Amino acid sequence: MTIYFKKLLEKEINRNISIALKEDIGKGDLTANFIEKNSLSNAKIFCNENAIFCGKAWLNKIIKKQKSLKIKWHVKDGDSIQKDHCVCEISGSTREILSIERVCLNFIQTLSGTSTLSNQFVSIIKKTESQIYDTRKTIPGMRFSQKYAVKVGGGSNQRLGLFDMALFKENHFSANETFETLLKKIKAKNLINSIQIEVENLNQLKIALKYSVKNILLDNFSHSNIKKAIGMANKNTIFEISGNVNQKTVLKIAELGKLRISIGSLTKNIQAIDFSMLIEDKKSHDT
Repeated sequence: MTIYFKKLLEKEINRNISIALKEDIGKGDLTANFIEKNSLSNAKIFCNENAIFCGKAWLNKIIKKQKSLKIKWHVKDGDSIQKDHCVCEISGSTREILSIERVCLNFIQTLSGTSTLSNQFVSIIKKTESQIYDTRKTIPGMRFSQKYAVKVGGGSNQRLGLFDMALFKENHFSANETFETLLKKIKAKNLINSIQIEVENLNQLKIALKYSVKNILLDNFSHSNIKKAIGMANKNTIFEISGNVNQKTVLKIAELGKLRISIGSLTKNIQAIDFSMLIEDKKSHDT
């Protein structure tokens, strides 16, 4: 993870936590008012299914924002955890613990869902030369958080956004008359080696290779056409495979060569991991 990405992630974590606490607590936790003001508790967060854990930094910052709370960790990001495993303990004001419960669980259930799914794909193709990549199909406002979770699960990050790499797709071609018209513009600016081109068929691939495009995305290619594409290119061509990749098809694709396999479902089709928080003891202290 680069220093640049770390800075983007840090800003996002702070922003996301502020928004989440504000939207959940608002002007104050009405339910917590029924808890004794001086009540102290120890709470544990359990994972209710097998998972790859992710989200430690988010909980640390939430806890830091509270007056009395402390957290003790039993896992770190990337750990493989089993059902009923206690990931951490939170101690301090009972009111504060209850007020942040849902926000804490929301972050780790979402991020652990992404890291777990990423790890499943990575595990399937681990004996091949191919790699699993994410996409820009992320939850708005959580782009860098989800991409971090993909890396925690063993996957790799594709471009972060529109600002760090140019990827030309179907609509870009339409806006430039033809596929080849755009390639001519890119070639004239000497940018062929620093961009990525999406191709939808073997004819477009042939044209891209004529212009010496190095980084090519094969969009919704059949298995047989992926093989043909690899055979048409030279060894320096970087191929990304995208479209309709799932856990049943990914190994067959990965075995074709050294490929980047990008999967939108890693960050788009979120299946949250089930976590729960339980207060195990409570007591009061004198004011």
